[in-house]
Amino acid sequence: MPAARNSSGFNPYVRAHGKRRRSAKALIAALATSLGLAAALTVGAASPAYAASLPNSFIIATKSVAAPIGFAGVCERYSWACISRSASAKSYSADQKLRLASRVNLSVNRTVREVSDNRQYRVSEHWALPTRRGGDCEDFALLKKKNLMALGVPAEKLLIATVLDRKRRPHAVLVMRTAGGDFVLDNLTNKIKPWKETGYSFLRMQSPEAPSRWTAVMAGGIFDKARPRAQAGA
Repeated sequence: MPAARNSSGFNPYVRAHGKRRRSAKALIAALATSLGLAAALTVGAASPAYAASLPNSFIIATKSVAAPIGFAGVCERYSWACISRSASAKSYSADQKLRLASRVNLSVNRTVREVSDNRQYRVSEHWALPTRRGGDCEDFALLKKKNLMALGVPAEKLLIATVLDRKRRPHAVLVMRTAGGDFVLDNLTNKIKPWKETGYSFLRMQSPEAPSRWTAVMAGGIFDKARPRAQAGA
């Protein structure tokens, strides 16, 4: 994904004092402002009842937020991308889902060329299925979601998320929810990884209850690094 891209709607490349990258805490504060979260948002916070219902292997949402800018119009063009239940859903085990995900991830990564929205559409953000020319990270994620739904993976288990990668570059991935946790399908790798093992900073994700809406995540990556460490002996 080109460095100028910004799937999150926020520019993480603004450097503090014009010389160095922002600290994790300063970047998180700016991200919270960009996503419309309260300034007092606790990193990775969620309602106690909801947080207790999900183990650490799952991504926990914090609150509703606006969808990424490029997501506008997706639900109208691709109704399947925003439904919470699919009639053709099948009952798969976690292992079966992971095998399907691995196959779809590899196939899409090998057959779709990477091309930026600026080059293809002359706009900075436009979410769509890949064309014959190719697509960018969001387009890869949409196609993988479509293909997995066609294979019977439930719609509510396939959620697109926007993240910052390990170099704090904006990116988008597909999250597949299984009984064993949330796994990531990524156009930057053919390996399916648990979300915590990607090293990505998760910003927001489609809501499992209503994928036309988005929820803030603010977890993993820089958010984990910014949490104060427990004192020894505590």
